[in-house]
Amino acid sequence: MYYANFSPQSTPALRIITVSGNGKVLAAASYVQLQIEVSTQGENVQEAQQENANIMNRVLQSILALNIPREKVQTATYNIAPIYDFVDAKQVFKGYEVSNAITVKIPDTNQVGAVIDTAVQNGANRISSIQFKIDNVDVYYQQALSLALQNAQMKAKTIAETMQLPLHPQPIEIVEEHESGPVLYKTMAMAESSISTPIEQGQMTVSATVRVKFPY
Repeated sequence: MYYANFSPQSTPALRIITVSGNGKVLAAASYVQLQIEVSTQGENVQEAQQENANIMNRVLQSILALNIPREKVQTATYNIAPIYDFVDAKQVFKGYEVSNAITVKIPDTNQVGAVIDTAVQNGANRISSIQFKIDNVDVYYQQALSLALQNAQMKAKTIAETMQLPLHPQPIEIVEEHESGPVLYKTMAMAESSISTPIEQGQMTVSATVRVKFPY
């Protein structure tokens, strides 16, 4: 009978360089979404509701007159709440407040200022948000992701060359770190002016981040 004696070979520990890669792509907004609100008060609910309905109908018709398709306009919120005053440290009922908000999707980003001005001129008293958004954002994200990977490779190469390490270009792990979507968000209070409201959309940034491990 033959017995072989095997001495286990010690495996060298895997040495790793871990880097983060970042990529950014600039894109113009495809459309703008904003929320327009009408808030009214009255001593009774019916009075506040009727006034609110009249103003909101006027606002809606004025927006549609700007060639904004009706399907681009949706009700966002509708609230009825009691109003109280404090007199001599006592809560005194004053009436009701009715708030009706609509969300408007504007395909032409250059038309935002005109929509805001028209809504305010016809009775809207709050523009609660402006969001510039991108169609097919995934296309831009894939470009940003590719740049992030290139950035990670460049960082690892720089570290290896500086430290005189034998870097292996093939990574052993890639982790995609998710970020929030590309949204430029603004809030505005009611503004009454004969001058058109200026809305600067600028460019939006679509970002991607990866964490990559390279052996050496």
